[in-house]
Amino acid sequence: MTKSSIFLSLLLSCLPVFAEPAVAAPPPPVVLVLGDSLSAAYGIDPQDGWVALLETALQREGHPHRVVNASISGETTSGGRRRLPDLLSAHRPDLVIIELGANDGLRGIALNEVQANLEAMVEATVASGARPALVRMQVPPNYGPEYTQGFKAIYDTLPDAHPSLMVVPFFLADVILEPGLMQADGLHPTAEAQPRLLATVWSRLAGYFDTHAVEQP
Repeated sequence: MTKSSIFLSLLLSCLPVFAEPAVAAPPPPVVLVLGDSLSAAYGIDPQDGWVALLETALQREGHPHRVVNASISGETTSGGRRRLPDLLSAHRPDLVIIELGANDGLRGIALNEVQANLEAMVEATVASGARPALVRMQVPPNYGPEYTQGFKAIYDTLPDAHPSLMVVPFFLADVILEPGLMQADGLHPTAEAQPRLLATVWSRLAGYFDTHAVEQP
């Protein structure tokens, strides 16, 4: 072996030392869903719930997001407010979908308390660097016009104080009076209703996902 070939062999053997280290792919953006039984797939297979369908839709549309469902049946705005800081710290979401208020309304919880809790969750979400989305809730008219209108006003006025807040329409509107789309209790949608719930959520959030598309390496 000549001196030049020996030198070339030594040079080639050293090349891996100078090679650039592989760059790890960034973690996928996270969508955190903080809701009650309507998002916890009460009475149906969780895989049939609208939150699971959301992740499937994101994958189908080519979005890399991972969906974390932190919904609990019976959850109220006060419970969500207590749990949210730890969820933000643990999952570092890019988008937080808050689907809460129905149980507050059914229990007749004071409107100022409901508003304060929702506002605190929106503010905590924004402070963490995530975008907040709020699913509008409604209460039956038998609670009286003052409470019913006051409850509606909460969801109407929150975006005025928080311009980054996206408000999703009341997603039971298309299912609550349809035969076969509500369970026997009259409160929870069936599995067949879940695509409609997702369609309502998607109609408001599709633009967000398109605008915040993540380029794949």
